Amino acid sequence: MIMTLAKDDLLLKLGKVIALALQALCVLGGGVFFLVIVVVTLISGGMLPGLFDANSIPDAAKYPLLTAGIGLTVMANFAAMFSFFGKMRALIESASKGDPFIPDNAWRLNAMAWLLLGSQVLTVIVGELRVYAFSLIDPQSKSTLDISPADLAGFLIVLVLFILARVFRHGAAMRADLEGTV
Repeated sequence: MIMTLAKDDLLLKLGKVIALALQALCVLGGGVFFLVIVVVTLISGGMLPGLFDANSIPDAAKYPLLTAGIGLTVMANFAAMFSFFGKMRALIESASKGDPFIPDNAWRLNAMAWLLLGSQVLTVIVGELRVYAFSLIDPQSKSTLDISPADLAGFLIVLVLFILARVFRHGAAMRADLEGTV
């Protein structure tokens, strides 16, 4: 017996639209950081003559490898989140069809947890790279990476996703057992 949700469930429709919009923003953000890396590389290599004189080169171009490292890490984060929101859309789609407790959704939730964990780690790495960059640009700065309890919310969501993946896996197994006995 499959329970069906209303085809016009506003929350599911809104969730799909938001997930799609966030995927688009991930593509846009990744593209912007790619362009930043290209432009910084060209500036630091002196391939854009006349654009900047020796005294007005942006700080990012003075440290092209560090800028590229930060940019690539941010792009990896965008890629992880793009995949995360794709799995979220697939999860919402199966829920809107009235069949959420399937093994694929357990797998999706587990993958979403790993992707979000990776994103959280990449965010910390970007923060540390930025602190390092600021120390190079201004050696007098006492910039540090501040972590507050609110910053740990993402890691808590990772835990919730891993737990939900197990709940969905168990629910799918129970449903399969129930269908096998009927």
